[in-house]
Amino acid sequence: MNTLTGILEHGAPDRPALIVPDGPTWTYTALKREVARIADTLAGLGVERKDRVALVLPNGAEAILCFLGAAAVATAAPLNPAYTEDEFRFYLEDTGAHVMLVPAGGAEAARAALGDRGVLVEVSVVGDGEVRLTSTSMVDPKRRSSAATPEDVALILHTSGTTSRPKRVPLTHANLCRSLDNIVETYALTAEDVSLCVMPLFHVHGLVASTLSTFNSGGAVVAPPRFNPLRFWPVVERYGATWYSAVPTMHQLLLSRLREDERPAGAENLRFVRSCSSALPPEVMLQLEQRLGVPVLEAYGMTEASHQMSSNPLPPSERRPGTVGCGTGVEVGIMDEAGTLLAPREVGEVVIRGENVTHGYENNPEANASSFTHGWFRTGDQGRLDDGYLTILGRLKELINRGGEKISPREIDETLLSHPAVAEAVSFGSPHPMWGEEVAAAVVLAGEATSAELQRFCKERLADFKCPSKIHIVESIPRTATGKVQRRHVAAAFGERR
Repeated sequence: MNTLTGILEHGAPDRPALIVPDGPTWTYTALKREVARIADTLAGLGVERKDRVALVLPNGAEAILCFLGAAAVATAAPLNPAYTEDEFRFYLEDTGAHVMLVPAGGAEAARAALGDRGVLVEVSVVGDGEVRLTSTSMVDPKRRSSAATPEDVALILHTSGTTSRPKRVPLTHANLCRSLDNIVETYALTAEDVSLCVMPLFHVHGLVASTLSTFNSGGAVVAPPRFNPLRFWPVVERYGATWYSAVPTMHQLLLSRLREDERPAGAENLRFVRSCSSALPPEVMLQLEQRLGVPVLEAYGMTEASHQMSSNPLPPSERRPGTVGCGTGVEVGIMDEAGTLLAPREVGEVVIRGENVTHGYENNPEANASSFTHGWFRTGDQGRLDDGYLTILGRLKELINRGGEKISPREIDETLLSHPAVAEAVSFGSPHPMWGEEVAAAVVLAGEATSAELQRFCKERLADFKCPSKIHIVESIPRTATGKVQRRHVAAAFGERR
């Protein structure tokens, strides 16, 4: 049966399933036992299939085990532990969650937001891996929730809205299991693989790609409490990680800490490296491949697709820098505003359809009407297909409109990144009294350069209307908790509000 509980049957009983560095290890037998214990405890608290269970847990085993336990009896609603009290209050009310799981210490903002309007459950790991749930509410040990079916909603997440409030995305067990099958097939994952999970577990990148897909293959997940570039390679070496998935920021941090021509100890265990959730500059991809000696595969994912939609393939198939590869068990097309599918190499909106794609936003008919056309989901990304390989040109809402000329910010980014002194670059639209918008950029340097020098560099490589009129030299680029760059936030941070 295509449920998340079912994927745990793919691992051999005594094989390691979940490893915490310098902490407990759960075999598949132990993992299933703890997930069942958590599910039974939640059911005993009165949680039913229709209910939402908020998870406010740090990265690590507790977040993984409690997600699986909550999804087995209800709908899991992971939340970013870094939210403010007001943000927690909004998300708890929006999802209708009346049960919230928190670590035994901390999460004060979440606790305050819940107040006395719901059931608070404290989570701790004791001994060699027993997950203990403690609540002031009475537990009825005889209560049991009905078994999940493929069409039950397992996970609910929010998209990050641009101008409107975040939209709720319900993902069923069937959606998620199809995505997991696609990921396993794309990367030929087996029980011999060991995934190092460094992405946040309140997001589909860490939860689905790094963790659940590994369980789906019968492999092992190594789950440190946080991404630490100084401890990264020792953990890879110690636990024999065969792959990891991260955002470009993390890849760049790891590269910056390697000595010239150094191949870090542990890299010999890797089969491949995956990059997703933000555009990977081709220069970074090539540097990673040279230093690590393994293929670097850029993928394309989003919440509405239960994460993965496309990926560059493993060798001997061709991987193309600057693209996000081909559809992975998902149909990918390019559509114009009128809803007509376009021919190869034509530019338009990226659309997808497949069993992993959500059936629609929750209680949001207006968003559903604008986001689904003839059964295709409109991603909001501009792109083109060439021989089946997809190139993402940028978010449609982030295109810079200079006097009617539509400019892709990513093209400007890549030009700036080709300068040897530039470590990071993000371009965006800046208000202009005549043109409506003009191009501006924020740049983090790795060497010596001035704004004027970088502008001259761009003028030698880009048409005049594409060249940044302002280049801000900054110490860091603002990012979301999952490492994404949102250009409107960068524009706001540097006084260029759109």
